[in-house]
Amino acid sequence: MAEKRWLTEDKLALIMGLILFGLGMFSFAGVDLLGWGVSTNTWITPGQIFSVTAKADYGGLNGYASLFLTYAFITLFLSFGVKFLGGDVPKFVKSFTVVFFLSIICWALGHYAVIAATPDKLEKFGLTWAMGLTGEAGFIVALVVGIVIGNFFPGFAEEMKEALRPEMYIKIAIVILGAELGVKAVDAMGLASAVIFRGLCAIVEAYLIYWALVYYVSRKYFKFSKEWSAPLASGISICGVSAAIATGGSIRARPIVPIMVSSLVVVFTCIEMLVLPFVAQWWLSGEPMVAGAWMGLAVKSDGGAVASGAITDALIRAKVLADTGVQYQAGWITMATTTIKIFIDVFIGIWAFVLAAVWCTFIECKPGQGGMKIGEVLDRFPRFVVGYVVTFLVMLLICATNKDLIPLGKATIAGTHVFRGLFFVLTFFTIGMVSNFKKLWAEGIGKLAAVYIVCLGGFIIWIGLFISWLFFHGVKPPVA
Repeated sequence: MAEKRWLTEDKLALIMGLILFGLGMFSFAGVDLLGWGVSTNTWITPGQIFSVTAKADYGGLNGYASLFLTYAFITLFLSFGVKFLGGDVPKFVKSFTVVFFLSIICWALGHYAVIAATPDKLEKFGLTWAMGLTGEAGFIVALVVGIVIGNFFPGFAEEMKEALRPEMYIKIAIVILGAELGVKAVDAMGLASAVIFRGLCAIVEAYLIYWALVYYVSRKYFKFSKEWSAPLASGISICGVSAAIATGGSIRARPIVPIMVSSLVVVFTCIEMLVLPFVAQWWLSGEPMVAGAWMGLAVKSDGGAVASGAITDALIRAKVLADTGVQYQAGWITMATTTIKIFIDVFIGIWAFVLAAVWCTFIECKPGQGGMKIGEVLDRFPRFVVGYVVTFLVMLLICATNKDLIPLGKATIAGTHVFRGLFFVLTFFTIGMVSNFKKLWAEGIGKLAAVYIVCLGGFIIWIGLFISWLFFHGVKPPVA
C-alpha cells in the first residue's frame, strides 16, 4: 500500500517520459532504438499515410508494419505503468487497443491533404485549395470524435474507462517535449542570436501582462474561483494545453479543470490559424518579422503557432514579391515564430514553480503557518515538469557545447517526436471521451469560452501585436 501512495500518476509520467528520452539518447552512440516508430504523413492516397521514421536504419519496414509495432510497444509500455498504479491490466489492454486505433484514424484524417496542406505545399499534392491546418488538425478530429462518443455513446465510453487517462498521456508527452525544445533552441541560436534575444524579451513582457489580465477578468467579471482562473489564465496566456496541465498540477486543481481549458485551446487555435496569417499578410507585409513574432505570441499551441508562422511566411513573401519585386529568403518569418514559442514553452516550468509557491504561501496557507515552506512547494510542484526541464537542459547543454552533436540531437528527437505526437492525440481523443457536456455545462464551459473570447479578442491579440512591433519593428529577413 505504501508504494501505491508514493507512486502517483504524475510521478509515473515523469519516469515513463524519461525512459523514452533515455531510449532516444542512444542515437548519440550511433544506435537508433526508436526509429522504427510510425510517422503519419500528409496524404492523398492511403498508401502515403504511414511510414517508418528512420528510413536509413529501418527502410525495410513498411508504414503499416511500423504502425502495429508502435502499437505493441506503447501498449506494453503503458501496461507496466497501469500495473504499478494498481489498475486492471487485461482490461486496460482491451480498452487501449480500441482507443489507440480510433485515435490513429482521427490523426490520419487530420493529415488528409485537403485539410492539412499549407499554401506552400499545394503544388506538391496537385491541389488548388486546401484548409491549410497542418496535420495538427488531427487533434481537432480526435477531440470531436471523442466528444461524440462520450456524449452519444456513454455506455461504450464507460467500457473504455480503464484506458481514458488523458492526464497521464499529456504528462508523458510534455517530458519528451523538453528534449525537442532543447535541440531547437541551440539550432536557433546558431541562426540569429539577435532574434532570440528579442524573442526572450518579448515573451517575458507579454506573458506577465497576459496572465495577470486574464486572471483578473476571470475572477472579477466572470466570478470564477481561483482553481478555475489560474489554469485558464495559463492556458490562454502561455502555451495552451501544456501550460493548463502544469498549472492545474501546481495548484492541485481537480482534473476536470485543465481538461476543459485544453479543449477550448484546441478549438480556438484552429480558428486563429485560419484567420491571423491572412490578416498579417495584408496589414504587416511591410514588417514581416513583426508578423512572425505575432503568430508566436497570439496562437497558443506549438504546432498551431509554427504552422501559422509558416503560412504567414509564404503569404507575406508572395505579397512583397508581387508588390515590390523584392524576394525575401524563406524561413526567417517562421524562425521568429518558432523562437518565440520555444521561450514560451520554457516559461511553463518557471511559472509552474512560481504558482506552486504562491498557492502554498498565500492561497492555501493554513492558520498559524507563516511563510513559504520549500518542502511543501516541491511536493506540490508537478513532477512531470521536472522531467520537461531536465530533458530540455540535457539536450541544450550537449548540443550547445559541441555543435557537431546537433545532427545526433536531431536524430534523438526525431524518434521521441513520434511518441510525443501519439501521446498528444491520445490525450485529445480521451479528453473528448471523458467530456460529458451535461457535467461540463454545469461546471461552466460556456463561461470559460466567453472568457477566452473576451480575452483573446479584447487584448491578447492586440498586446501581442504591439509587443511584436516593439521588439521586431524594422527587422527584415535577408533578400534572396
